Amino acid sequence: MAWLLVAAAAVIWGTMGIWVRGLREYGLTTMDIVALRSIGNTVVMGIGLFVCDRSQLKLHRKDVWCFLGTGIASILFFNACYFKSIEILDLSTAAVLLYTSPIFVALISAVCFRERLTWQKCAAVAAAVVGCGLVSGLGTETGHLNVTGLLIGLGAGLGYALYSIFSRFALRRGYGTLTITFYTFLVAGVCMIPQCFLGGMTLQSFASPTFWFLSAGMILLVTTLAYVLYTAGLSRMDNTKAAVIATVEPVTASLIGVFLYQETMGAAEIAGVMIVLLSGWLVGRV
Repeated sequence: MAWLLVAAAAVIWGTMGIWVRGLREYGLTTMDIVALRSIGNTVVMGIGLFVCDRSQLKLHRKDVWCFLGTGIASILFFNACYFKSIEILDLSTAAVLLYTSPIFVALISAVCFRERLTWQKCAAVAAAVVGCGLVSGLGTETGHLNVTGLLIGLGAGLGYALYSIFSRFALRRGYGTLTITFYTFLVAGVCMIPQCFLGGMTLQSFASPTFWFLSAGMILLVTTLAYVLYTAGLSRMDNTKAAVIATVEPVTASLIGVFLYQETMGAAEIAGVMIVLLSGWLVGRV
């Protein structure tokens, strides 16, 4: 069932645009939303674990670096690079560079964890990247690719990949799914506090039930549940498989755009969806 856990997490991440669009209407910037999900997840999980299972909060000082990796090297670095790449590049190019992450996962895992790079895995990774490129509509928007934008976009892909890498180190040290998720966002949340200004917020925002509903969805669904599911699936399969299956996320986002926002999908985007699904099937047979 591991692949179902990872796929479910990816589908949930694919709904992020719904929650982000709603929260932006209340004056939150993109980085405010990152801070909201990090701090909110820390509070929710911290209270839940303290009440229900305090053993999940145990942490050895010698293992702190694992969570500095998931929280800073992954969550913060990936978000900073991705949002900066959006400013420099067109949206489709930034999205494709983000989804080079399976390549980084495969290469790093081969070195750090001795994961075998079989031809099926390589084919699945290549198909996933190509499929994400087509789904994102690469080349259909105006914009240009420059060296700075390319490096920052690849940095986003690397940061996205590092969650799987550092989580694997934590899993091998005996930490559970809930512990990894909690300390990842504790680290990220603490680091995000100075960046969280909420400058566009008003008192009316806090009085709105819709605002609290959107905040709860971003925290409980897109952050807590999705990362717990992904980490649980990751604990039962190798990193490369999980990274490839997670590319279902942009497919979900595209389908939501079609059904909720009346966006259109051309032949290339439809082909991309099929290729991403093919890559998941390929990696599932390894």
